[in-house]
Parts: sequence; C-alpha cells; structure tokens
Amino acid sequence: MEHLQGENLPVDYIPILIQMLVAAGFGVTTIVATHLLGPKVRTENKLTAFESGIKVIGNARQPFSIKYFLVAILFVIFDVEVIFMYPWAVNFREMGMEGLIEMFIFMGLLLLGFVYVIKKKALNWD
Repeated sequence: MEHLQGENLPVDYIPILIQMLVAAGFGVTTIVATHLLGPKVRTENKLTAFESGIKVIGNARQPFSIKYFLVAILFVIFDVEVIFMYPWAVNFREMGMEGLIEMFIFMGLLLLGFVYVIKKKALNWD
C-alpha cells in the first residue's frame, strides 16, 4: 500500500490500539489473578488500620488547613516555571541577546508573581 505523507490512515493507529489492549489486559489480568490466587482469610488483626508500625489514633478524615494546599499549589506552579528555564539554559548561546531579553521578561513576571504571593501572605502558616 502506498503511504501518503501527511495523511493519517486508520491502519497507522493499529500499533497504538494493540499497545492499549495489552496494557488494559495486563491490568485486568493482574487484578483478577490477585483476587483468585490471594489469601482469603480475613482476621481482625489483618483488617485493622496500620501505618508505619504505629497504631492509628483518631479519625483519618480530619480536615487539612487550606494553607497546606495553597503552599502545595504554589510549589507546583513555581516548579513548572523552573522547568521552562531548562531548554533556555541548554540553548543559551544559540538564542543570543533576544533569548536573554525574553528570559529577563520571563523572570520578571515570575518575580512579580512571587512578590504577589508574599504580599498576600500566602506562605505564612499562622
């Protein structure tokens, strides 16, 4: 069959479909096998909550402070911003002065966002 460049034919997606079926089949097979082959004895000791060798005290569903989530989201945002700097650092010489100016603009906006976060006292735990 003559393959035209730039056209996606349905036959081109067969390897992706096969890979998805193998992955789904592996997942389903593993889950079914563990249920069929695994131990069936359920004792009180096995069903008790256990974490790091310490007996659980209190309710596990107590609410977290919103500050925890805010700091976590800010960390992810600033972490992603740092990831955008890596390709620039790798291609620093090829980009020349234009790339340097663009990175200063990017860093300025990043610093502006950080100043905003500090002014809003989003990182204070009190």
